[in-house]
Amino acid sequence: MTPDGRYLVVRGRLWRRANPALDEACRARLMRELMAARRDKGAAMRRGDAAAREAARARVDAAKHALGERGPVWWDDGAPDLNRRLARNTPYAEWFARLPKGRGERS
Repeated sequence: MTPDGRYLVVRGRLWRRANPALDEACRARLMRELMAARRDKGAAMRRGDAAAREAARARVDAAKHALGERGPVWWDDGAPDLNRRLARNTPYAEWFARLPKGRGERS
């Protein structure tokens, strides 16, 4: 996790975290919906059901927006959204370079 708690680092890429201001019950409900939608998307893809796949994709997107992982940022200090950018190409580059190998999969 970045020092400010906004992103996780996966294979060197920043991924926006869920809004920490969400209460635990709400976050848990949204995570259950997200996981169910992902399972439904996979099942629809295995069945070759394009309509069900698109419906499940929309549910994934809605859950991610509600969690704060997509859409407008949940912080209010004016910092830009660096979601999905390589950590080494962001203001987090110096911090990322200091991580031990394997932490955030630094390469």
